[in-house]
Amino acid sequence: MWKRSHTSLPMTIQTASTGFADSKRHYPILDGLRGVAALMVVAFHLFEAHAASRFVQVINHGYLAVDFFFLLSGFVIGYAYDDRWRSMTVGEFCKRRLIRLHPMIVVAMLVGAALFYFQQGVPFPKIQDTPLWLMLTLMVIGMTLLPVGAALDVRGWGEMHPLNGPAWSLFYEYVGNLLYALFVRKFSKVALGLCVFLAGCALVHHCVAGPQGDVIGGWSLDPAQVRLGLTRLLYPFFAGLLLSRVVKVGRVRHAFLLSSAIVVATLAMPRFGGEQALWMNGLYESACIIAVFPLVVYLGASGTVQEGPAARMCNFLGGISYPLYITHYPFVYAYTAWVVTNKVTLRDGAPVALATLLLCVLLAHVCLKYYDIPLRQWLTRRYMGKAAAPALASKPSA
Repeated sequence: MWKRSHTSLPMTIQTASTGFADSKRHYPILDGLRGVAALMVVAFHLFEAHAASRFVQVINHGYLAVDFFFLLSGFVIGYAYDDRWRSMTVGEFCKRRLIRLHPMIVVAMLVGAALFYFQQGVPFPKIQDTPLWLMLTLMVIGMTLLPVGAALDVRGWGEMHPLNGPAWSLFYEYVGNLLYALFVRKFSKVALGLCVFLAGCALVHHCVAGPQGDVIGGWSLDPAQVRLGLTRLLYPFFAGLLLSRVVKVGRVRHAFLLSSAIVVATLAMPRFGGEQALWMNGLYESACIIAVFPLVVYLGASGTVQEGPAARMCNFLGGISYPLYITHYPFVYAYTAWVVTNKVTLRDGAPVALATLLLCVLLAHVCLKYYDIPLRQWLTRRYMGKAAAPALASKPSA
């Protein structure tokens, strides 16, 4: 068994729900694409439990969904907030982001804590020796999204959020939001373009000249992993911001089907080059993040969906995307422990994997409808005032 990739959401900030009254119109196809990518993440992680190494996986590039989410986040942030700063303070922006993202982080840690002792097995030998008080302490720390170091590693994978590994990407999502609010929002297009170029160079260097030939990583607090986490954040997040400022969306027919097909194909593509030519895979991943994902966002923003099945599908996928992304991994831990401990083949494990996927989707929907939306409505009324009271129509917004 090899070191897992912990593909985790950021999820982009535009979670489907009731929005603020002053929110701009949303892009329904981008909502749907976020949901497509989230489903691919869950499938990737379940298949990953059966993989002997990063070179032989069924959905080999599923971890690139994180980089796609970062780019979506940058695009939506720029579109939603660039023209608001004359009447909005940094504190108000931060409150909006916390209301949008943090309720599900709390639930994610509760789910991680509830399932922690059900994940005992060969992959996680430390669990059986972890006292309840320590696990509960990590749950509370995790609810703040503050990272922890190796001294509090109760699983053995070196995660900064050991109860729910994918929360690392939400940590960097918050970093990106703070960078934007404090500095990047003030950058001219030229300055932002220079940042995108430099961040792109760092990304290509890591992918092509680095020791892995991929962007897997970012979930630990050691210096190399922090550098990788920032490398994964900065290019797509800055590129999304730049895209929102310089590109005028057009009109693309069948944009949802076309862009969804590109996302699925990109994430499912087999690894290139093998162990002898790591640079080939690094070149592929660089091209995906630098060129393909911005194209997908452009296509998604340029398309429309009419009322009917397509619109309902985009709304459903956009709604569950963030809850699905941030709550699914504790179930994957349990599935991985079962597979590895009992040496379960992919064929034998497929029914359980499918049931796990469906359970994760159901949980995401329940969390969205009965917890996330109502709580964010209340928090918005309580802390944002009448001017930003949530619209009662269930529409995604930034």
